[in-house]
Amino acid sequence: MFGMNFAGFIAGQEWIFIIIIAVVLIFGAKKIPELAKTFGKAKGEYEKGKIEGEKELKDFKDKETKSD
Repeated sequence: MFGMNFAGFIAGQEWIFIIIIAVVLIFGAKKIPELAKTFGKAKGEYEKGKIEGEKELKDFKDKETKSD
């Protein structure tokens, strides 16, 4: 019976709170803003690279269709 209740608990939105508590315990409350800032910068760089890659692919496809 405990397994089913626990699975229902994890299946809901409550798992987010468990992750937040684990992160606070592992890194400490003072380190979290710094980690969030680093994560935000990394996400921005990823998005910028993705846009540049898509643009290069589009340019390559356009170049290929013009040469045919």
